[in-house]
Amino acid sequence: MASLPLQFSGLRSSPLFSKPSTWTLSQSHKRVSIPILNSIAITNAQNKERVKLKQLFDEAYERCRTAPMEGVSFTLQDFTAALDKYDFDSELGTKIKGTVFYTDANGAVVDVTAKSSAYLPLQEASIRRVKHVEEAGIVAGLKEEFLIIGENEADDSLILSLRSIQYDLAWERCKQLLAEDAVVKGKIVGVNRGGVVAELEGLRGFVPLSQLSTNSDVEELLDKELPLKFVEVDEEQSRLVLSNRKAIAGNQAQLGIGSVVTGSVQSLKPYGAFIDIGGINGLLHVSQISHDRVTDISTVLQPGDILKVMILSHDRERGRVSLSTKKLEPTPGDMIRNPKLVFEKAEEMAQTFRQRIAQAEAMARADMLKFQPESGLTISSDGILGPFTSDLPEEGLDLSEVPPAEES
Repeated sequence: MASLPLQFSGLRSSPLFSKPSTWTLSQSHKRVSIPILNSIAITNAQNKERVKLKQLFDEAYERCRTAPMEGVSFTLQDFTAALDKYDFDSELGTKIKGTVFYTDANGAVVDVTAKSSAYLPLQEASIRRVKHVEEAGIVAGLKEEFLIIGENEADDSLILSLRSIQYDLAWERCKQLLAEDAVVKGKIVGVNRGGVVAELEGLRGFVPLSQLSTNSDVEELLDKELPLKFVEVDEEQSRLVLSNRKAIAGNQAQLGIGSVVTGSVQSLKPYGAFIDIGGINGLLHVSQISHDRVTDISTVLQPGDILKVMILSHDRERGRVSLSTKKLEPTPGDMIRNPKLVFEKAEEMAQTFRQRIAQAEAMARADMLKFQPESGLTISSDGILGPFTSDLPEEGLDLSEVPPAEES
């Protein structure tokens, strides 16, 4: 078969892709048209771009082969340090830092940068009983230190605890308070024949009956707070013994006659109101509320009211304290009509009361000195204390006309 001389009739195309065009073949006088479906035109600029890209790839390949870390700021040592930073010991009893990222009704999911997340069950969320972890302050985003207490075999996830950590801290705190002989507030959460159970620092301690300063029924102490001191703190035996008497003794030393203290009304009785003054129950007798007659205490006071009272008397042996607001009234009846004024003027009125007490005591001492010439001192008619001079006749007193003492 003879070869055919080819002849282009023309190339019609766009710069890149053309529409179908035709090649024309001629053989002697005959013309044959062959359709071409597509053609590509590559410009010189495109060729240069491809060459440039190939050169860049070749250079990158050579750099990775010969000097892979050249120009990289993150070194191999940095990478190793990053691994060490997030590496941890997942053995039981190990503490680990984590971030809470989800909470539900049963607990919280914690990110501990491990292959799987960890879980904090509700019962391990706090040393105190809570119905939801959020009550213990556990919310999404919280960063905390947890204790590993177990592992879930189903997905190899860790089980965490905050309660165990808080438990250890609570015992350390109690030991410190015992060493400081500090007074703390404890809520009474249970009673039995031997005493009451108090909750403080998240732990439960026992207060024997002999260490309670109140004579009231122990059942009445439920849900109330009492001042307490530590008697024994034994973590190994889980033994925590407390005393209300020791705490009260420290407070009672500050209760001087005529001093003003702030208290809250605990309960009302027909004969008066019981006022809590720093853990001590004092009695504000109905006759000591106001100079005006008070027939119904509830018209003047209500449980929960905060008021200022003055100490009238204090029986340390019996733990009884008598109080008064009557002595603090600027004018009679102010406690009924304007109690706010009474509390504002309390210190001023108490100071006046103490001055009167001091004057009365001075006069009493003066009267005693008049009948004690051996002291060498006496009070003259103008109130001056000086050497004793007897105005008695030399023959002494005639006691024949002195009436006998009578029972009051």
